[in-house]
Amino acid sequence: MSKGRLEAFSDGVLAIILTIMVLELKVPHEAGLEALAPLAPKFLSYVLSFVYIGIYWNNHHHLWQAAEGVNGPILWANMHLLFWLSLIPFVTGWMGENNFATIPVVFYGGVLWFAGLAYYILTRVLIAHHGQDSLLAEAIGKDTKGLWSLYIYSAAIPLGFVAAWISALLYVVVAIIWLVPDRRIETKLKR
Repeated sequence: MSKGRLEAFSDGVLAIILTIMVLELKVPHEAGLEALAPLAPKFLSYVLSFVYIGIYWNNHHHLWQAAEGVNGPILWANMHLLFWLSLIPFVTGWMGENNFATIPVVFYGGVLWFAGLAYYILTRVLIAHHGQDSLLAEAIGKDTKGLWSLYIYSAAIPLGFVAAWISALLYVVVAIIWLVPDRRIETKLKR
C-alpha cells in the first residue's frame, strides 16, 4: 500500500486543526490595544498549540520520508494519533477561555500525553512493519526524546492540581525540547 494517501490525509487533518484553532480567536470590537488584553490567555494557548501541531507535522513528515509503505496497523496507529491531535483545538479553547484554570490545564496535558503515546505507538508499528534493521528503526532508536516527553507530561498532569502554571510551564518545556526538529531521520536519509 502506498504511503502518499496517508500523508495527504494527515496533512489535511492537521491543516483543519490549525484552521479551527485560529477561528476560535475572536476579533475585539474595540480598536485600541487595551482591547487585546482579555485575549492574552486565548492567544497564548493558541501559540502553544500551534507550536505543538507544527512539531507533530514536522516529525510526522520525517517519519514518512523514511517509511517505504504502510499496512492496516499503521493506518490505524496514524488515525489514533490524529484523533488525539484533533482534540487540541477543544482543550486549547477551554484552557484559553478559562485563563489557564486547573481542570482545563490538566485536560490539555492529558491530550498531549495521549498524543505523545499515540506518536510513540505509530513509530513502533512502523518499525515492526519495516524491520528492526531498517533505516527507520536505526533513525528512531529508543526514542529517548519521545519517552522523556511522556515522563514530563506524566509529572505535569498531577502537578496541575497543585499549581496550573507549573503544568503549563512543563508543556512549554516539552515544546522547546521538540522545537529543534528531530534530525535523526534526516541524518540517516542523507547517508
